[in-house]
Amino acid sequence: MPGGDKVNETFLEVKNINKSYGGVIALSNVDLDIKKGEIHCLVGENGSGKSTLVKIITGVVEPELGGEIIIEGVKFSKLTPLEAFKRGIQVVHQDFSLFPNLSVAENISIAQYIKHSKVIHWNRMKKIAKETLDKLEINLPIDALVGSLPIAEQQLIAICRALASEAKLIIMDEPTSSLTREEVIHLFNILRTLKEKGISILFISHKLDEILEIGERITILRDGKKIATININEASKQKLTYLMTGKEIFYQKYFYKPNNKEIVLEVKNLSKKGQYKNISFKLYKGEVLGIVGPLGSGKTELALSLFGMNPPNSGEIYIKGKFVELKSNIDAINQGIGYIPEDRLNQGLVLNQSIENNISITILKKLLNRLKLIDSLRKKEITKEAIRKFNIKTPSIKIPVKNLSGGNQQKVVIAKWFLIQPQILIMDSPTIGIDVLAKNSIYETIRELASHGVSIILISEEIPEVLNNCNRILVMRKGKIMGEFLSEKMTEEELYQKVWSKEIEVSIS
Repeated sequence: MPGGDKVNETFLEVKNINKSYGGVIALSNVDLDIKKGEIHCLVGENGSGKSTLVKIITGVVEPELGGEIIIEGVKFSKLTPLEAFKRGIQVVHQDFSLFPNLSVAENISIAQYIKHSKVIHWNRMKKIAKETLDKLEINLPIDALVGSLPIAEQQLIAICRALASEAKLIIMDEPTSSLTREEVIHLFNILRTLKEKGISILFISHKLDEILEIGERITILRDGKKIATININEASKQKLTYLMTGKEIFYQKYFYKPNNKEIVLEVKNLSKKGQYKNISFKLYKGEVLGIVGPLGSGKTELALSLFGMNPPNSGEIYIKGKFVELKSNIDAINQGIGYIPEDRLNQGLVLNQSIENNISITILKKLLNRLKLIDSLRKKEITKEAIRKFNIKTPSIKIPVKNLSGGNQQKVVIAKWFLIQPQILIMDSPTIGIDVLAKNSIYETIRELASHGVSIILISEEIPEVLNNCNRILVMRKGKIMGEFLSEKMTEEELYQKVWSKEIEVSIS
């Protein structure tokens, strides 16, 4: 950063920002400054105030009286979205807010026309898009419809749109949630290029490993208050977790110590056309088996087949040595298999129904009394016991599950499958979109279930998650198992290389 006074170095500064909703404090006396050409990270648990702060910075929400927003030395008591846009503040949302039926060129250039012209000149539009893409050394077909492109490329288009709109600060909200590791590396290179051009980045993420990789300074929020702003060389995963939660969380590997080598599940040469091919592996009692791989590797499709929702074309499945056909999820449940889907909101929960109804849904037949009516008292008792066991935070079992935090929603999904007393529990990306403290609670639950003999398949794209919670790891890519590894013999960097290596690995166990 070149020398100069604070006004010249700082693009954005907010002072004494407060915001309450119906008596609930969202932000309390929050200060934040972002320098020109800085990658500044913002972290905090769900409900810490990150979203409210971003909405105030972008003019969507008004702060309470007494606060200041200073953009390049100009003071505001509040902003409008248009004023924030004119001052160069742009947000790349998780959904990118693109027009899928418009071309790449139209999406990149549209803000320029809204800002400067009412007449569309197609050649000029394409020129703006091409120049913007070239600035970041991105090669995309400018005439292609955005809806036809992969998620990672759509995200780059959203960044280019911000750049074409003369953005000076780009706010990125959970930008890597749907990206492969290769795509994350590419994105980070783009962000570093933007930084070199003097553009500021506010990077918001739950993924602390990525925060430590890309950030220069990190601001931590907790319960609506700014706890600290620290330099990257002062930060560690342990320290950030403590500042975010106020609790010490220790990251350590889970070591599986089987009492026996009882095979609970064996898969032989399982294939599904266009999805996966010749999948074979064994799962032992009380084991946590990890399956890791990039998007499109076939992990989720395999999981759905093991739960009877995506029957394979060929191959065999054995449970405790007995050949089984899993043609439906009912078949899987009858064999003691539970499944926690990646999309818990649409596939794992009935959002408008109560916590009680969601937890008990898997055992309704067992709750019938002699008159074939639901035993309401027993249903209530079982629900309360599940809430206690899994430490689900809720004021009542009657509230809709949609009102819970992401971590507590996930615990409801786990609890409902626990009630069937599963032999096997398949968990697909169980901590996606969940904050640090809730993640740790889910990990503790996984380990406790395994210690009581439940065999778990943990599917994830997060290398640390798989490495720290599984004893064996299968690496999948392009529908095939590329290798099998023992977690105790692997480092994160080694596993990253295995996941992204183009060579087929030989099983080591």
